Amino acid sequence: MPLSNAISLIKLLFVKDKELYVFIHRITGYYPRDIKLYELAMIHRSRPVKLADGRWANNERLEFLGDAVIDNVVADFLYRTYPSKHEGFLTSTRAKIVQRESLNRIGNSLHLDSHVRAHTHSSSHNSYICGNALEALVGAFYLDQGYNRCRKFIINRLIKKHFDLNDLVKTEQNFKSRLIEWTQKYRVTIEFELVDSFTDADKNPVFRTAIILGGIYASDAVGYSKRESHQSASQKALERLQNDQAFCEQVLSTALN
Repeated sequence: MPLSNAISLIKLLFVKDKELYVFIHRITGYYPRDIKLYELAMIHRSRPVKLADGRWANNERLEFLGDAVIDNVVADFLYRTYPSKHEGFLTSTRAKIVQRESLNRIGNSLHLDSHVRAHTHSSSHNSYICGNALEALVGAFYLDQGYNRCRKFIINRLIKKHFDLNDLVKTEQNFKSRLIEWTQKYRVTIEFELVDSFTDADKNPVFRTAIILGGIYASDAVGYSKRESHQSASQKALERLQNDQAFCEQVLSTALN
């Protein structure tokens, strides 16, 4: 048995949350060095914990970090996998992998919900709780194991295991990617502007995003994440471009030379 594994098994004897320790090894292929990072990754904002220094914390900071790491790894992976594809293809394919629905599906298949600490109402209300936890888990793994191991984990155990790349590049693009490709094709500028953020009756954060095409207001929508509001607003903008000829012509008139 490798020395590192022997040491990890010895650590297991002294870990309070042995179930989480083994769970992390099963899904990542590595034993945790700092189990507290993974414990924090499973703390939903609805049930924050008090740290030793008196601060209250949840997994949102790790979620932010994991989101950035996933974006970086997926972009690098696609760039190397498809050397002859143009930027629009790479953008739309990456969007299919990192979109909230995809990450949530993976999080559910990994059974992250069995380890996430959240109030029951929040768990049922927030349909993306597993996707958020997956991003937080990636953030924790990155801090615990470093970039190279994290990259291998994302590529081999998330992308290759949960996506058929051949089918993925053939499927319909998500709304935001389709809208971005449309603006690139017709050389129209696009802006995603966060116009409002608030909490609903259950204190869940809500975001409102407006889309500006060629300096012209196109649509706006709300969502329980910025990505969700981007997708909903993009869907509305695409429908308006398709069904409102006068609006479409007005936007096209702003095309860059």
